[in-house]
Amino acid sequence: MMPESPQTDVVTGAFGYSGAAIARELLAAGHQVRTLTGHPGRAPAGTPIDARPLDFTDPDALQRNLRGAHTLYNTYWVRFPHGGVTHETAVANSRVLFEAASRAGVQRVVHVSITHADAASPYPYFRGKAEVERDLTATGIPYAIARPAILFGGNGVLLNNIAWLLRHLPVFAIGGDGSYRIRPIHVDDLARLMTDLGGRDASITVDAVGPQSLTFREMVLAIRAATGSRAVIVPAPGWLLPPVAEALGVVLRDRLLTGEEYRAMADGLADSGEPPTGQVKLTDWIADNGDTLGRRYANEIDRHYR
Repeated sequence: MMPESPQTDVVTGAFGYSGAAIARELLAAGHQVRTLTGHPGRAPAGTPIDARPLDFTDPDALQRNLRGAHTLYNTYWVRFPHGGVTHETAVANSRVLFEAASRAGVQRVVHVSITHADAASPYPYFRGKAEVERDLTATGIPYAIARPAILFGGNGVLLNNIAWLLRHLPVFAIGGDGSYRIRPIHVDDLARLMTDLGGRDASITVDAVGPQSLTFREMVLAIRAATGSRAVIVPAPGWLLPPVAEALGVVLRDRLLTGEEYRAMADGLADSGEPPTGQVKLTDWIADNGDTLGRRYANEIDRHYR
């Protein structure tokens, strides 16, 4: 009797951040992994991952590249508008991808969304994520939706760059009193959740959150302590934070924080009251990684666009 062939799964962006963590989990489980990526030329030498283009302008090619896959793990999105690519563009692109998956016979889609995705949200990011969820459910493919708020661990950008600023600036400004809460999840915990959801049958939507809910100020203070920073933490009017971040971004040729990101966080949209689906505590991870955290600046635009 011939042994069964390993299951083939597709991960969008398997050489990126969360996509790479998901791909590692799938490979460890003995699955064959194919990726759809906007940068197929960046595939590391010797990788076992089959890299193919993520080209939304060619739905037929997308369908061919998805054919034979059991599960599509979708991490595609845009954090902020850049170079003509907007959240509306990302919604339309996601629809093209899901329709191609349906035509290709993909049996399950596991999709990364955001906590508090809401079609009535005043924030385009959250509104767009809700529209993508709606388009996924409309395909009729069995699905799982994981809704994280903030990711940390690995080569993540947010905490690293807060640490970098704390290492280099004498003053670090926090919008308001910093009492708005966040519920981060480690990227490896997210990957384990995603692959677990991929092995289920029923359609489901869950918040992807760690075991800790802490204030933004508490997180910054933990990073300052772990890195040995002497920066003074000062409250700043909420309206002032986005232009200050924009000015720093000009110097760094990056986008540190958008106005929408700050306002959504201040509105509590990075928190969740749902049971934890991750195990790694943010404060433990910060303490364990303080020596290396923020040693180098992580440029988001360089990673995705340059």
